[in-house]
Amino acid sequence: MSFAEEAKSDVPTLPGTHSGIPPFLLEKARRAKAGIFEGRTKPQKERQRLPVVPQGIERDDFLKALAELKELLGDGNVEINDKPLRDGWYMEHPNTHDMMTILDEEEFVASAVVYPGSTEEVQQVVLWANKHRVPIFPISMGRNLGYGGAAPRVRGSVTVDLGRRMNKILDINAEDYTCLVEPGVSFYALYEALKERGLEEHMWIDTPDLGGGSVIGNTVDRGVGYTPYGDHWACHSGLEVVLPTGEVIRTGMGALPNNNTWQAFPYGFGPYSDGIFSQSNFGIVTKMGMTLMPNPGGYESFMYTFPNDDDLAQLIDIIRPLRISNILENVAQVRHVTQYIAASGHPRSKFYTGPGPVPQDVIRAAAAETPVGDHAWAYYGMAYGPAHIRAHKLALIDREFRRIPGARRIDPATLPADEYFWSRDRVARGVPDIHELRWVNWAPNGAHIAFSPVSPIRGADARRLFALGRRLHDKYGIDFFPAFCVGLREMHLIVEIVFDRDDAANKAAALACLRDLVDEAAREGYGEYRTHLVLMDQVAGTYSWNDGALMKFNERLKDALDPNGILAPGRCGIWPRRYRGRGWEMTRESGERSEGNGVEPA
Repeated sequence: MSFAEEAKSDVPTLPGTHSGIPPFLLEKARRAKAGIFEGRTKPQKERQRLPVVPQGIERDDFLKALAELKELLGDGNVEINDKPLRDGWYMEHPNTHDMMTILDEEEFVASAVVYPGSTEEVQQVVLWANKHRVPIFPISMGRNLGYGGAAPRVRGSVTVDLGRRMNKILDINAEDYTCLVEPGVSFYALYEALKERGLEEHMWIDTPDLGGGSVIGNTVDRGVGYTPYGDHWACHSGLEVVLPTGEVIRTGMGALPNNNTWQAFPYGFGPYSDGIFSQSNFGIVTKMGMTLMPNPGGYESFMYTFPNDDDLAQLIDIIRPLRISNILENVAQVRHVTQYIAASGHPRSKFYTGPGPVPQDVIRAAAAETPVGDHAWAYYGMAYGPAHIRAHKLALIDREFRRIPGARRIDPATLPADEYFWSRDRVARGVPDIHELRWVNWAPNGAHIAFSPVSPIRGADARRLFALGRRLHDKYGIDFFPAFCVGLREMHLIVEIVFDRDDAANKAAALACLRDLVDEAAREGYGEYRTHLVLMDQVAGTYSWNDGALMKFNERLKDALDPNGILAPGRCGIWPRRYRGRGWEMTRESGERSEGNGVEPA
């Protein structure tokens, strides 16, 4: 398909494909796609490519091994990656590389993609990888955008795409408010399944900003959503896992034959092992249970704006007791006005074409022209429950927020249907959306990469992180998009750096800024909760207490569970023995080359 044909092709939909958009969002997705392709100038490469062979195996041996895998899974379920790399977009993304790459697109690239159709076929793939010592990299759907997408950490790995053929919702229990899903089930698909079964008024899902990602993939990477069930990992119950040696285990109550509480009680008996399968390379999750939220009997979104950057510290200190006491009930957002303007979907050039970050007076003038009006910070929240309960909580919130001079509560009746507020409203009541994609249009060939530190819910910490972020963004000439997502006793600062992936200087500045952010934040005691492939070694290195005792423990687990080092080597900075000490770690000093100097011989 040519670039022009790709731009004009229609958006895939559910249930026609597991990775499609639900019909109710189709028109919105078409507009989002049009906006993305309108800003794309990056040329589409058409040259044929040779597959990248992973280090440690000869090309002929590798091709013979792939032929053997085709015999096991069927010829159509093994694809060699020898075609031009196509970036696509959110709903039609590649599973061979990172569509938002911050390095050369050939750096984190797969040699082949395989599509198992069952847990048993995943076992076959794992046993095959051990036999031939081929690194494999499992993905659920590959939409971990901003953190590396579907790209493997080790160049030439075979991507194991679990989503295409393992996409069933195995159970929805309306009495226990639970479900059991495979890796290819997206938040879109789970929401549609509730509707099809007439359960959408009975129970809710919790969805991230964009609903196209895998429920399993997002949860295992400890992603978040925006209802009271926003901590996805805390809301899972029960895993089925293929270990790197091919054995299959079920965690929690799933280890009991004929159990009836696998999705209702996560712990079972003995050590709680689920945690080692999140943000790790210790196993491949093929099934996962998830709790669903009962309909609270009513809901009401609200939005406040605050006029000054310096209001942030007081606002966070006001939020903390309200959040801990569950007066503020959901994982809400405190979002800066610069990102609010970018979420309009217009390119940066509409507002400013000069050098450096867009001046704040330009941003504020643009905000003044919107229905929300001029502001520095916006708080998006939701109250749940019957009307009299909501009224009581909202009155408490209003009294506290108005302690900040100039605080305004925005009347939703004044906001048009395409205002960003309504996207936050939908997400906070468990309805997946696609609006959040729009701020990526800020740059031509828009891509993003995230800085995601965690801190206490304290004004002094918010002020310190905000100052750190602004100073380094100004240093590198990058627009600053901070948003604080407030949990029960911690908050995540999510800073999205939007860059032009066809501009080498722009990419280099974004990566240098990120490396500085990670190091300086760590020195202040703020650690990342997840990160991009290119930063995993650096971030893992910041968790260095007691001479790196945690990483030494992770390495012992890795070597015990994966003696041949075949499963996602390097993910989250955990390298198996056959790669360690050979220069595979990526740091600023490594020159951003993802490969090391060979692997330990068999």
